[in-house]
Amino acid sequence: MLFLARMDVQFPAHLSTGEVARMQGLEKEYSQTLQREGQLVSIWRVVGEYANYSVFDVGSNDELHQILSGFPMYPFMKIKVTPLAKHPNSIR
Repeated sequence: MLFLARMDVQFPAHLSTGEVARMQGLEKEYSQTLQREGQLVSIWRVVGEYANYSVFDVGSNDELHQILSGFPMYPFMKIKVTPLAKHPNSIR
């Protein structure tokens, strides 16, 4: 099952620069593992925002929820998920 997720990050003001940097490192490691495993098939930055669009290929809604809630920055994310279906005009 394919899902498009928009993830917007908003860190609270009380977090130190060091704590933010630490979480960014953990986030990178987690997302690259998901990419290597084929669950995160594409990730795109939204220009001018601390946000991204990601395409996930997972077996169920529950699996996607588990993956999303595993992101280290999950507590600071607003996430909108859109299920995707193949378009009849697609050549791929």
